[in-house]
Amino acid sequence: MQIRVYYEDTDTGGIVYHSNYLNFCERARSETFFQEGLSPDMASGGFVVKKITANYLKPAKLGDLLEVKSSLKLIKSASFVLIQRVYKDNVKLFEAEIVLAYINREGYPQKFEDELRELIISLFNS
Repeated sequence: MQIRVYYEDTDTGGIVYHSNYLNFCERARSETFFQEGLSPDMASGGFVVKKITANYLKPAKLGDLLEVKSSLKLIKSASFVLIQRVYKDNVKLFEAEIVLAYINREGYPQKFEDELRELIISLFNS
């Protein structure tokens, strides 16, 4: 998914705030569902971030056109791990390993139904 860096994403020096890389990754995850006519917020529950390990490699700047790439690392019974990377002109700027848990409407972990498990694999298995 491509994302343009806007003024609101940067500090006064035109450098992207560190937290906005996480926003870019969230947009890319959501957009993956939207492109399939789906929503990451499902009737039976939704996904929450359980853990993030982030590595900031180089700064993005105002006006940059970035590419966010997501790939499935691991899927368990009620969670999955994505590797998300942000690039500018094929140069990696940021990388995160994100653990996402699936919870029901009451906020408790819920195992994936087979259909949802297969959907996650098809959406993020690159």
